[in-house]
Amino acid sequence: SRASGSIFSELERSARNGASNSPSALSRLANDVCLSLLRKSDDWVGACSTSQWFRKDDAGKAESLFNDWANREASKFEKEYIPGAGRNEDGGGPTLAVVSVVVEIQGDVTKFDGAGFSFSGTREVLSSVASDVQVISGECLNAVEVFWTPSERGEVLTKQDVILDFPEIIDL
Repeated sequence: SRASGSIFSELERSARNGASNSPSALSRLANDVCLSLLRKSDDWVGACSTSQWFRKDDAGKAESLFNDWANREASKFEKEYIPGAGRNEDGGGPTLAVVSVVVEIQGDVTKFDGAGFSFSGTREVLSSVASDVQVISGECLNAVEVFWTPSERGEVLTKQDVILDFPEIIDL
């Protein structure tokens, strides 16, 4: 459903509120999205996660990999679309949704492994990211990108679409 309170309305609100590139705004965006996903855990059908750790003096490599992963995710989406605030568009009916959160964060305590293998593992990954992005008032978060599909209210995403475009997602 795409009604008020749906994951779509939560993501749209977070995207509008996180439009700044300040560390605190990016931290709030990542935290809000992770919390929204955690609150919708009854609706999850699949998940996945991956991570790569770099030494402090490999910051350029970390940024390059973040850009590669963000571009790879962005290329799966036909267009970027965020409805304006207050727009009341008709929904396209029941649909699956895929939400991708790509983060570049300093430190080595954030738990990334385990999403998709169980509900509890997926919750643990999202909880870890949600809390760790707020360390040092968000200064530890170098970058975040959030993508979701379908983004337009009239679109519907089927299980077949997910299998074709997101083969890495593991059924829960």
